[in-house]
Amino acid sequence: MSQRKPAAKKSKSERPSLSGRRKVWLAWMLRLSLVGLALLAGWLVYLDAQVRERFDGNKWALPAKVYARPLLLYPGQLLSASQLEAELSWSDYSARGYADRPGSYTRSGEQWTIFRRAFPFWDGPESARRIELSIRDGRISRLREQGEDVGLVRLEPQYIGGIFPAHNEDRELVRLEDVPPALVAALVVTEDKAFFEHWGISLRGIARAMLANVKAGGFVQGGSTLTQQLVKNFFLSSERTLIRKGQEALMALLLELHYSKEEILQAYLNEVYLGQAGRRAIHGFGLAARFYFGKSVKELDNGEIATLVGLVKGASYYNPRRNPERAKERRDLILGLMADNGIITDGQRIVAQGKPLLTSAAGRAGQREYPAFLELARAQLQRDYRLQDLQSEGLRIFTTLDPWMQNAVEEAAQATLKRLESRSRELKDVLETAAVITSVDGGEVRALLGSRKPEFFGFNRALAAKRAIGSLAKPVVYLAALESGRYHWGSVIDDKPVSVSGPGGQLWQPQNYDHKSHGALPMADALARSLNQATARLGMTVGLGNVAATFKELGLQAEVPPYPSMLLGAISLSPVEVAAMYQTIASQGFVMPLRTIEAVATAKGETLSSYALRGEQVVSPAMMQWLRYGLEQVAERGTARRITQELEGPLAAKTGTSDDQRDAWFAGFDNRHLGVVWVGRDDNQPMPFAGSSAALPIWLDTFRSAGSEPLPPADLLQMVPVNAAGQLVENGCRGTLYPFIRDRVPAAAGQCDPLTEPSSGEKKSWFDWLF
Repeated sequence: MSQRKPAAKKSKSERPSLSGRRKVWLAWMLRLSLVGLALLAGWLVYLDAQVRERFDGNKWALPAKVYARPLLLYPGQLLSASQLEAELSWSDYSARGYADRPGSYTRSGEQWTIFRRAFPFWDGPESARRIELSIRDGRISRLREQGEDVGLVRLEPQYIGGIFPAHNEDRELVRLEDVPPALVAALVVTEDKAFFEHWGISLRGIARAMLANVKAGGFVQGGSTLTQQLVKNFFLSSERTLIRKGQEALMALLLELHYSKEEILQAYLNEVYLGQAGRRAIHGFGLAARFYFGKSVKELDNGEIATLVGLVKGASYYNPRRNPERAKERRDLILGLMADNGIITDGQRIVAQGKPLLTSAAGRAGQREYPAFLELARAQLQRDYRLQDLQSEGLRIFTTLDPWMQNAVEEAAQATLKRLESRSRELKDVLETAAVITSVDGGEVRALLGSRKPEFFGFNRALAAKRAIGSLAKPVVYLAALESGRYHWGSVIDDKPVSVSGPGGQLWQPQNYDHKSHGALPMADALARSLNQATARLGMTVGLGNVAATFKELGLQAEVPPYPSMLLGAISLSPVEVAAMYQTIASQGFVMPLRTIEAVATAKGETLSSYALRGEQVVSPAMMQWLRYGLEQVAERGTARRITQELEGPLAAKTGTSDDQRDAWFAGFDNRHLGVVWVGRDDNQPMPFAGSSAALPIWLDTFRSAGSEPLPPADLLQMVPVNAAGQLVENGCRGTLYPFIRDRVPAAAGQCDPLTEPSSGEKKSWFDWLF
């Protein structure tokens, strides 16, 4: 049997030597290094492209800035001193002994001096200007500029919100040259003293941070430069990993390679996060100055500069409103650094540290949003603009919102609901409300309330809550009757029980609010007293189809059910839909879409769109004046007579209450504004209130606070005597006077009432009456 021979051992000369193995390893290391360098180079090329593309293009997705209407000042304008003072405050004007700078004003009795800021209006920029005006008896009596009388001046509009991108960032861009040098210097000495010496990263800072972290046994300090902070905020996430820190350092070097220190500083000043306002993130010193101190960044004093710089370290931790003591301690520390580095003198430091830390009110009108109105405005804007553009292009949206009217309706709603709920424990925090205020002549939405909580971003009842309108439908029935040519306001109609058979043998038997019948009475009285039975009879006589057509004629787009119940408001509409219908009545027959937008401009001030008044005359002004008479009777002696007891008339109005008092409505207008108010419960349960007791008080308080103006005389009508039978009589008879359209007055056909006086106007003595 053959035996296997042992393998021969390799000689030393045949085995790889140690130096050979090293060469192999070095070769592989060289190859890996080359691959690594190639990957690093590729990564650097990619990062470089990212940095340059983002930094050269639009650096930020800028939300559309939304503004209220500008306050127009002209001789004769209805304007109270309290309104002017409030609107100046909301626009962050400061009261001074002398109006010596833009954004300041002074008042001495009836005399006002206002130094208006420059502002880029949609129809052209206007420079800063000092104006003088006098307010007497609630109106502007004189308006002057540089000693000369002027006819019109606009105050810049108030910021009322934004249309934000998904991350809800907001900022007010500033240029480096517009920022106080003290702010820039304070930022550098506090956050990165070697900023002007390094190339994006600071080895000394990194070493100092590593030592601190080792001592603490964890991550307690970063060695980031201002450039690295900008890179982290601008390009990266906030996670703390070595890979992310390495990428941050490389991108900081690339940023410094392509851009100057000034460009980097300007970007940082606009990017840094400095607080939160509800859903809105406050970025940049421009917006932070406005948010915390109610002034532009140019107007900041040393203490305010130090406070804002202190927020960089921790916007929530050093928030001057939530943590004033902590913020003041941080402010004083930075003031000390500013003095030590020659930015301010020791005397300036002492003065600034001696001042209390004061901020403007967090919820002031100039820094709050109007979500209900903004929802309607955004819906109208999206007919012409993409949502992406509204969220990123920095457009400037000029709207129709009147902050004074909005404030009035918000306060009125709060007070009224609180008063109503105080009557029953079961109603506490249960009642809800919605309101729409428009301009009579243009259909501009001046105020919109979608909830009892006006700053609530949620269900907007003014737009989305469709509820039965009740007696707000009755004026449409009476308009159909007037248009038929068979009726006038003196026509006699019956208010007696009504019974109509419906599908399945169901009976429709409406009753009056007081559960009584009132017999024969003039049509004007039936509307003034809002009698259901009389209105139902009138509507069925005129014809359901004619009444439904009249709803359409007034601009209502919703379907009107062809049932008798629609005569008394069994139609579910939103407050905005009701306002659009009543707008036609208030504007003397002019159907127009309610509008919220005046104009849209780019961030650079170029006008993109201007929204002029659009509409169509569908009902003659004379017919609308005729209908208005009936609504004036409601306000003068009917269910809404409370408003003319407290406001100067004539005014036009209508109360509305749905079945079982589930909905309380009120619609009314003066010469300037139309207001529609709804009060009810979200669960649609009954409540112990009618339109006159729940919705009317909100309307009344709103118009009392905002100012009302009586309706002008109906110049297209003439008063004609009518006898008790509803017939026109000769002028020699003194029947009850009712209005008629001048060119449509029929011939007198009735007999004088038995006891009417002669037309001479001479009163008979008792002797004459006896004999």
